[in-house]
Amino acid sequence: MRRTTMLSALALVLCSVARSVDAQSGGTSSASPAPDATTSRLMQRLHALAADSMEGRRAGTPGAARARRWLIAELRAIGVEPMGTSYEHPFVIRTRNASPDTNGVNVVARIKGTAGSGPALVLSAHYDHLGIRNGEVFNGADDDASGCVTLLMIAERLMRERPTHDVILTFFDAEESGLQGARAFVANPPLPLSTIGMNLNLDMVSRQDAGALWVAGTSHTPMLKSVAESAANGARVTIRFGHDTKDLKPGDDWTNSSDHGAFHARGIPFLYLGVEDHPDYHKAGDEAHKVDPTFFRGTMEYAYALLRRVDAALPDIARARRTP
Repeated sequence: MRRTTMLSALALVLCSVARSVDAQSGGTSSASPAPDATTSRLMQRLHALAADSMEGRRAGTPGAARARRWLIAELRAIGVEPMGTSYEHPFVIRTRNASPDTNGVNVVARIKGTAGSGPALVLSAHYDHLGIRNGEVFNGADDDASGCVTLLMIAERLMRERPTHDVILTFFDAEESGLQGARAFVANPPLPLSTIGMNLNLDMVSRQDAGALWVAGTSHTPMLKSVAESAANGARVTIRFGHDTKDLKPGDDWTNSSDHGAFHARGIPFLYLGVEDHPDYHKAGDEAHKVDPTFFRGTMEYAYALLRRVDAALPDIARARRTP
């Protein structure tokens, strides 16, 4: 089992940022500027949620419970209230073999919009990963600590600049077990499904191996293409569209590849942000120190810009719902 101290983790962050700055400038100066406060907080949170102490965050394990407590503590510090009487929304994880069922827990919070009524936006990521296998911790920094951390960063901004419509922050459990947290959410929602205008789901948004962030879902709700394109103006990272049509080879259609699939099955429009698979996908090498802070900051900024444009268009998006 690998162990990484907080000091070494922070050192890796600073070194990674310095290398990124040097690469962009073409220089090799040892006096590279330190990351700004926002990027530092982004990476510190990523290292915390993807630390060995979380034991890979496998659903139903002590590591997952530890990660859940960390997420709730962050939400409380930001000032985001729970959805209902508790942040924790438990459900039963059904197993596919003779093993007994276990318990999963979604973390759900709400940022109230200024309109006071109208459709709501579900902003989601999954906090579970693969746990410990053969003594190795599968920390899942990109998959999907990166999405969860992005949600926290967006929440901080929304508390300062309130959205027009309610934003339901949802950290799903048991995504790796067949989207079971998201399926439990739509089966027993904390608000009427009819009031959910759309789902914006983030899963794997920090690795720049293929050099782009993909937006999926626009083929199912074409009006979302212009919304997502407008958010891409001035984006710090390359934004591409696709991975959402049936004519693709197996595995390339991401329509049901993450938690947004549960919303799509109920006729709720979705947009999914993610990178293409990298060599560390579902491997022990998916570590925070392999993330390029500059790219990750860029995907976070795009996600926030997209949310603001979705918020403005949400009534029209809600009217585009299909009957499943």
